[in-house]
Amino acid sequence: MLVWSSMESQLIEYKESWRDEYLKWICGFANAQGGLLYIGKRDDGSVCGVKDSKKLMEVLPNLIRDTLAVVADVDLLDENGLPYIRITVDASPYPVNYKGEYHYRSGSTKQELKGNALSRFLLKKTGLSWDAAVIDKTDISTFRNDAFDIFREQARLSARMAEKDVFVSNKMLAEKLDLLSDGNVTRAGVLLFHHNPEKWVTGAWIKIGFFADDATILFQDEIHGALLQQVDRIMDLLYTKYLTAPISFKGITRVEKYPYPKDAVREALLNAIVHKNYGSFTPIQIRVYKDKLRIANDSILPDGISPDQLINEGKSRPLNPKIANAFFRAGYIESWGRGIQEIRDMCKSYGNPTPDFKVDADAVFVTFYSLAEIAGTDKDVAQDVAQDVAQDKSIETRIVELIKKDNKISREKIAKEIGVSKKTIERQLAKMRDKIQFIGRGYSGHWEIVK
Repeated sequence: MLVWSSMESQLIEYKESWRDEYLKWICGFANAQGGLLYIGKRDDGSVCGVKDSKKLMEVLPNLIRDTLAVVADVDLLDENGLPYIRITVDASPYPVNYKGEYHYRSGSTKQELKGNALSRFLLKKTGLSWDAAVIDKTDISTFRNDAFDIFREQARLSARMAEKDVFVSNKMLAEKLDLLSDGNVTRAGVLLFHHNPEKWVTGAWIKIGFFADDATILFQDEIHGALLQQVDRIMDLLYTKYLTAPISFKGITRVEKYPYPKDAVREALLNAIVHKNYGSFTPIQIRVYKDKLRIANDSILPDGISPDQLINEGKSRPLNPKIANAFFRAGYIESWGRGIQEIRDMCKSYGNPTPDFKVDADAVFVTFYSLAEIAGTDKDVAQDVAQDVAQDKSIETRIVELIKKDNKISREKIAKEIGVSKKTIERQLAKMRDKIQFIGRGYSGHWEIVK
């Protein structure tokens, strides 16, 4: 029920005369709680009268309907012989736009919704999630099998789908996960399984860099491809290239302990992927320092959940429920809403300080702090890692050169030509799997350099 006041408010706006631009105010009322627009009243609510009132009474109903596709009651009123018009606007259950612009009444002002605010508004009004929208002219049969095979194996292990529903064609599997509509693939389907989702969704990738300080980056990498492949790739990269594990011994047992618990970092990364606002066109960003690791992710908080509730109470609703469902079926995530507490618990168990969580209207930041004994002893970690990266790049360059000369060259011969162990070559090839692929079975295939 609307409660009216004599002063301008959330529900009332006064205008002394009519201008067609005031259709934006009607649009704003329709997109919010509804309201009253008076024509022929001053800001204080006093009546000044309106010229051509009879003509406006004929024009306005059709103008509002034809421009905004809404029906508003337009009434001619009189006070002390001064005519004025009252336009009553009901809240619309659907998004209303004025020439492609979405306006919204907030307090006693009107604002045009853009960016994240517009995304949130449209999702709320339509009742649909962003990832449920269909991308026209997409054919699941053109997708590579890589991500589908990863999902099948993980879903088999997690037992969260019956095997009869998992080991079917790619199209049938996508249908089981509700990723198709009239034969076209949803945004979630493209992000989860297509080898190049950035063809449709800019920013669907992860950027990682090693920083000496906030202003100085020593080196960086990018992870592209299907979301289901990005997780393992970024974890492999983090724990083979960016993080070092000091060696200690318990009796005769060699112990390597990384500065951050893998499970906690993986959970934070999965949360970032599932809750990311892919409409922001910005990749997930991971900054690695000698004593901390920070994951930054553009996101939108669900309506009714404050930053404090998200962090301290664990309240959460996935921004991309179809993506979240696929990750759940694959066993990558457990229950929705427990992620932050699980990360805290894992860091505590591992011996790390409690990570920081910062949430604002448009982004979520998670900062892990290194184990004290590792942060204190690895004074020159940046320089050491930089040297390792330089060596890796040198080996990578030589591998590419050798494969260009002979695309059937064996790993043993590559190692011999470069002068390193076969194990070193295997490790380097694993890092280069986005650049080089081995096609075939066993040793009977050939190398291909991915463009």
